[in-house]
Order: sequence, then structure tokens, then C-alpha cells
Amino acid sequence: MKALSPQQTGKYASWAFAEARPIEDDVLLMARDRSAELGITPVSEGTASTLTFLAAASRPQTMVELGTGAGVSGLALMRGAPAGAVLTSLDPDAEAQRAAREAFVADGYPSSTTRLIAGRGRTVLPKLSASAYDLVFIDADPLLLEYHVTEAARVLRSGGMVIIHDALDHDRVPRPAVREASTVMLREVGNTLRDDTSVWRTSTLLPTGTGLLLATRV
Repeated sequence: MKALSPQQTGKYASWAFAEARPIEDDVLLMARDRSAELGITPVSEGTASTLTFLAAASRPQTMVELGTGAGVSGLALMRGAPAGAVLTSLDPDAEAQRAAREAFVADGYPSSTTRLIAGRGRTVLPKLSASAYDLVFIDADPLLLEYHVTEAARVLRSGGMVIIHDALDHDRVPRPAVREASTVMLREVGNTLRDDTSVWRTSTLLPTGTGLLLATRV
């Protein structure tokens, strides 16, 4: 294996330091344990911390999450959002959603503020009202990302934010030789969010976790 250059080694050490910085409480750790039991890979500690920060900064009242998992990312968003914010979270895995519900209850969120829907984005997203949401978090099948982003643009209010998880496709996106379907899709969507200024006002890519791609709606 090719040795890392000193600069690369330093960058990895900085990334690892940032990922290890958050200190998570018992509820988040419980959600992570349930994720492991169910064979689900949750967002990283650094990603969860960033989601909380982004929600606190943007103060969304209505949020959509594609990919409930066992509730780690949903908890992170709800903890940053203002009191009374409502999260609509979609996932076809009903057992995972039951685990997420337990985590939300343990954290004090009533069912009226955490709306869990067992279904896929293609089925449920078209039923959501247009221009009615402040934030959309996407952690779902990367091969459907273009569709999910198009729907996110439809349901977001002006100034609303879309956040895409694993935007670096486990570090494959920066490597031009990698042409896997998921990698190509993430590159193309990233270019669209950057270049289509008729829909997206601004966009940025963060190396947090396995990558977060963010854009705000015109």
C-alpha cells in the first residue's frame, strides 16, 4: 500500500480529531447500539454534531429526513431545531423506525413532533406539500439521489436547506478513475447544486464524516 505523504497524514489526523471531538450522551449512544444490532450504519459523531449545529443555525420549523435508521441523525436534527419543530422521517424499514421512536421518546420528543412514515422516498415524497419545509436531509439510496434532490427542491421553501449524507461516497468521489454508478451520481448532483443557480442559491461540500453536501434553495 502506498504510504501517505506527511500532508495527507496530517489531514487525516485533523479529520480524526474533529470526528472524536463530540461527546455523546446515553440516548445517542443507545441509538447507535440499536443501529449496530439492526445492521445499520448511522451518521458519524462528527456528522451528528454538524447536523445539530446546522439545525441550530438555520432554525427550521419543518424538516424531512430520508433514511430514519435507528434515529441518530433525527435526534441530531431535533436537538438543534427550535422548540416545536416537526421532523417527518421516511424509511422502508419499520423495525428501524420502531427503534428510532424509542430514541425520540427517550429524548422527550412527543409523536406529534416526530412523524415517522414507513415508506420509500419515491412513494412518500410526492405526497408532501410543495414549498412547505425548511430543511431536507438525505441519507438514502445514492442511485436515486437525483430524484430525491429534485423533490427536495420542490418541497423546500425559499432559503431552505438540503443536506446530503455520504457525499464523498466513502472517498471515491475525488478519484476521477472511479466510475461506479453511485460515485458518478454524487459527482453529477454535486455539479448541479453548484451550477444551477436558478434553483440553488449556494452550495458547499464538507469533509465531515463521509462527506456532507449542502445547498440552499433560491
